[in-house]
Amino acid sequence: MKLPLILASSSPFRQSLLQKFNLPFDTFSPDVDESALECETPTELVKRLSELKASAANKHFKKGLAIGSDQVAVFNNQILGKPHNKQNALKQLNLFSGNTVTFLTGLCVYDIVTGIKKTCVEPFNVTFKTLSDAQISAYCDAEQPYNCAGSFKSEGLGICLFEKLSGDDPNSLIGLPLIKLSQLLAEFGIDVLTAQTSSS
Repeated sequence: MKLPLILASSSPFRQSLLQKFNLPFDTFSPDVDESALECETPTELVKRLSELKASAANKHFKKGLAIGSDQVAVFNNQILGKPHNKQNALKQLNLFSGNTVTFLTGLCVYDIVTGIKKTCVEPFNVTFKTLSDAQISAYCDAEQPYNCAGSFKSEGLGICLFEKLSGDDPNSLIGLPLIKLSQLLAEFGIDVLTAQTSSS
């Protein structure tokens, strides 16, 4: 493999996803302000933040391909971020009950040496079951999804909240669209499949 991979995230979920590629990678916490700018659309927000996170690798590494990602939930044209506590999670899930929510995941691959960035935004639609207050409260107590956009963990018990999932890559819902990532890495000369032999 030509360049080391660097994941600009401290998220155990994104780290677990990237491990599916079976390639070595470093991680760091990018520590960027995730607040939306005035008049910024959800798509613009996740694109900008994924680029900011990847670019933050400059402070920690001299070379490599940095991978940045950011996700928001969008409902009725409103950006809904991480709930941070049970009260907010209950509000979000009550709002989503019986409705379809779009999750936008920004992805950026950044070459630290050349400064070249390749960025995309992956949409994924989630249709929620009609949920009772008791179901929502029980879910929040069981999984405490307070640091997850949309107030759920689709890789865990959160799957029971859904009626239907629709999108190109279910990994994007967890936070890292691996299909797109493999395509972007190929544009930087890294074929994930053939790189397996050189990583061992």
